[in-house]
Amino acid sequence: MAKKNIKKVLVANRGEIAIRVMRTAKKMGIKTVAVYSTADRHAPHVKYADEAVLIGEAPSNQSYLLGDKIIEVAKNLNVDAIHPGYGFLSENADFAESCEANAIIFIGPKSKAIKIMGSKLAAKDAVKAYNIPMVPGIDEAITDVEKAKTIAKDIGFPILIKASAGGGGKGMRVVEQEKDLESQMNRAISEATSAFGDGSVFIEKYVSSPRHIEIQVMADAHGNVIHLFERECSIQRRHQKVVEEAPSTVLTQELREKMGQAAIKVAKACDYLGAGTVEFLLDDDKNFYFLEMNTRLQVEHPVTELITGTDLVELQIRVARGETLQIQQSDLKIKGHALELRVYAEDPLNDFLPSVGNLETYKLPVGKGIRVDNGFEEGMEIPIYYDPMLSKLITYGNTREEAIQLMIKAITDYKIEGIQTTLPFGSFVCEHEAFRSGNFDTHFVKKYYSPEALKEKQKEEAQIAALIAVKKYIEDQKTLRLPIK
Repeated sequence: MAKKNIKKVLVANRGEIAIRVMRTAKKMGIKTVAVYSTADRHAPHVKYADEAVLIGEAPSNQSYLLGDKIIEVAKNLNVDAIHPGYGFLSENADFAESCEANAIIFIGPKSKAIKIMGSKLAAKDAVKAYNIPMVPGIDEAITDVEKAKTIAKDIGFPILIKASAGGGGKGMRVVEQEKDLESQMNRAISEATSAFGDGSVFIEKYVSSPRHIEIQVMADAHGNVIHLFERECSIQRRHQKVVEEAPSTVLTQELREKMGQAAIKVAKACDYLGAGTVEFLLDDDKNFYFLEMNTRLQVEHPVTELITGTDLVELQIRVARGETLQIQQSDLKIKGHALELRVYAEDPLNDFLPSVGNLETYKLPVGKGIRVDNGFEEGMEIPIYYDPMLSKLITYGNTREEAIQLMIKAITDYKIEGIQTTLPFGSFVCEHEAFRSGNFDTHFVKKYYSPEALKEKQKEEAQIAALIAVKKYIEDQKTLRLPIK
């Protein structure tokens, strides 16, 4: 593959990820182009770029999702490559194809890989030949209770019954014992029929207290694929990750290597190119199962960068230029521990609902081992049109304990007024015994978190702060009363 020149890159995104990509591009001597909507006219990513173009109104379907418009801007400004970030057009196969058709490099995988991994069934089909562990179950939809009993005995209880046509938890039932199978199956079928007009269901093994472990992979156009270890992403609310870390506390060196190799096979199964993430469920007995592949850079990529000493965006750009990966698997070692908290404009005391308003105060924490990937400035309004993430707060230490303590301190030093954020939730997690011990799973929020628990913790902190203030006042008075010699 001939080496391609990338002198100018357009970042088809906004907020912290747009700045993150531009920062690496600038470091590599590549010119940057920002696109923005009317709502983002004064956003930091617009000022940070070498050139910026308004592409439409505030709603993303009138701006950031307009692939043809973005390509038109790229052509007018002689852009060599487009980096999609994550979200928006990053996993849009048609957009990737359209870039290629217009002789613009898409910094990401080829459209074929995006298509395969974008469909749960196609993805399972593609990786089947590679002997990748998958949640035991059947790939066909059924309505026959007797058949269901046979399958359930085969894979072992507990099992999960899932509506074939559905989503949103409808037609979904966990069955612990065989005696409940018939009634639960009939319920699932009738629920699925009324919700989707289709009563057929799938059956698979229910992984009761899973951990969500993902593996970062990187592939070049010369057949080289490496993995950059795992990220632990089990702390979630509404199936959305909030706290991520690397490495995971539960993986042994042997299991890490097994999962890494499985992820490499998944990448090879779809002829992958660039940065991607293979997601797995890990059960109590340390069995792992393939879940899906995200064909883009992940929100939580910084924790991997910190423990491996790599710049994943730089690797993405180098691979897109046709270069051979300079890192081999044997070069990679885990050094230290990193944590990431997604700082959302959401109210953790009110069911994590978006909190809109003005950033009256916005001061970022700084110091050794603290990284903030940020997309906002003091005085800005939080737009209601996009994902409510303000920034990502990342801490790095020699040990997990060090990274956690640094995170607690950094959260305290992060000053935000005018809106509610997930910062207090972050300190709730970091100070919770289940998290600190490493003994947690994807049910952490359901098990331990409630607005009342957070309020109680804040009340205790306020009392401690008041006691410290009183103690300091008494000491100061004593000092003032000392006679002058």
